[in-house]
Amino acid sequence: MKTRLFTLFTLVMMLATASFAKKVHTLGDSTMAPYDESATVTRGWGMYFGNFLSNGWTSINYAKGGRDSRGGYTELWQTAKKQVEAGDYVIITFGHNDEKNSGMDGYQLKAYYESIGDATAAAAVDLRGTIPSTTYKEWLGKIVDEAIALGATPIICSPVCRSYFSGSSIRRNGRHDLGDSFSVLTADGIKEKQSVPADDHTMDYAYHSEQLAKEKGVAFIDLTNATKTLYESYGSQTKCEAALFDGQGSTHFNTTGALLVARECARLMKAQGILANDIVLPTDLSVSPATGDFGEAYKGQQLTKEFTINGFGLSPEAGTVSVTATDGIQLSLDKTEWKSSFTVDYENATLIKTFYAQVELTKDGETTGTITVKQGDKQIDIPVSATAVTLSGGTEVNVYWRLEKDDSYALTGPAVVVPETFQGMYVQRYSNPNAATVWPEWTGYEATRKTQRNLLTGDAWPADEIDDNPDRYIQWGIKPAQGTELKIDEISLFVCGCGGNGMCSHIYYSTDNFETRTTMFEMKKMPANNMQYVEAKPVISLKDGQELLVRVYPWYNGSASGKTICLSDLTIHGMAVDATTDGIKTIANGTAVSSQYFSADGRQHGQMQRGLNIVRMSDGTVKKIIF
Repeated sequence: MKTRLFTLFTLVMMLATASFAKKVHTLGDSTMAPYDESATVTRGWGMYFGNFLSNGWTSINYAKGGRDSRGGYTELWQTAKKQVEAGDYVIITFGHNDEKNSGMDGYQLKAYYESIGDATAAAAVDLRGTIPSTTYKEWLGKIVDEAIALGATPIICSPVCRSYFSGSSIRRNGRHDLGDSFSVLTADGIKEKQSVPADDHTMDYAYHSEQLAKEKGVAFIDLTNATKTLYESYGSQTKCEAALFDGQGSTHFNTTGALLVARECARLMKAQGILANDIVLPTDLSVSPATGDFGEAYKGQQLTKEFTINGFGLSPEAGTVSVTATDGIQLSLDKTEWKSSFTVDYENATLIKTFYAQVELTKDGETTGTITVKQGDKQIDIPVSATAVTLSGGTEVNVYWRLEKDDSYALTGPAVVVPETFQGMYVQRYSNPNAATVWPEWTGYEATRKTQRNLLTGDAWPADEIDDNPDRYIQWGIKPAQGTELKIDEISLFVCGCGGNGMCSHIYYSTDNFETRTTMFEMKKMPANNMQYVEAKPVISLKDGQELLVRVYPWYNGSASGKTICLSDLTIHGMAVDATTDGIKTIANGTAVSSQYFSADGRQHGQMQRGLNIVRMSDGTVKKIIF
């Protein structure tokens, strides 16, 4: 009886705790979005907002690059609202991609071209883009209304500035006011290069986000003016971007920039009495994240994680901070030189410094350790943990797209392939990118090796793209065969731009139809005809009804035509196990393969051949062997 009462009491307490979980949901574009620390130096400020919340609060970041307010509602909010509960907060910030089409609405512009019979122009329209005073406010307003209906508290944030300087001041368009030059769609057609006086806010997205907040009676955080003040404090565009930006333009932050913007948003909220008792603005030394959970990986892999030391109001005003790690953990400030300890100096009572920790999984099970950060009498201990998993038994699964003459694939083992598909893209042709194509030396591939060359619909790359377009990608995938669980341990492919050095791309994978995603690769201004090898070794288990999707999102740095993104040798590898048992065993009618042998051109053989062999071992590792 006592046991039953205790169990009932525990269940009630668990339900009570769950029902009172407190969350802040963040919706926005690439300036807020999460980024893979191992793939890029770019950071979104939403990654760090949770650093300024007290215990008991969780920040969930749904932001994605390339989204305007319409995509914020139709995609991001549709995912987020499944998790929103009464008492939660929802921070909403869009504007950067709403400016597409020079302030015209993308869908209205496409309909206009269709109405005059210009199918080519209609197909080339970027569907992102809204009008500040109408469709921009309408889409933001939909999120606000639905958040309120769920019992949540919406907060509208105006978009962060772009680092567009004129002398020592941020220009009008850097503040998201297109009043100096914009386009209007009228009954008589498109009127370009329109302008209005500086005191006319017709084309000012930040202004209209504030007006919407007033109309809806919800909180407004002016991040546009806050970031204007922050940027201008550096005195020039060069100094501002060196301190706060990722080195690839005037829009995206590095760790310091993202952290300072997150802190500024938290500070402004606290000043307005929003979550005032639950926002913490550290005035001494802190480290984020506070724990080093590296997650799971396969034995033998090295895992790297980013940490940031934050110091505000330090005493003394100038000094040194030391960082040390226990055995098995290596530290670095640049991902090049690794050692067990380092020191950094600070001045003006302030320190924002990023460092990296690396753990090599040399044994089965969990690896633990500690990173210690010291400044004077202040000491912070960061617990570190990582878990090695082993993939063995079962039946090996491998799907391989050569992409030499068509989109056919070769499948080994029990699985279901999701064929290659295109959104806003098409195959221009299959050919060698260029007679001087450079492949990684270990491949042994010839410069004339053929690849799949892809173009966007309409052939012309727009001039103002700084991130991927959610309506333009190439996709492949895999899912488990009936009665099996599919464990994925490797995804790899080759990618390059052809025809110029301006091709950019993001490559992601997802197991929930891209409600969430993991970055495999990011590269801007890829060297022309220089093949990049992309590889991820995830720990993924796909059950019945799940599928792994891989997507390549390309864009070009500036307006161009005829530039293609070239793809080759996509491989997804894993192991199929019986889904009806707890253990791992060979699937009926399948045989476990100890290793697979591929020649340099990607053809599979039953044994090693003379020359370069790519050998895939049963544990998922790949070796290059010359025989």
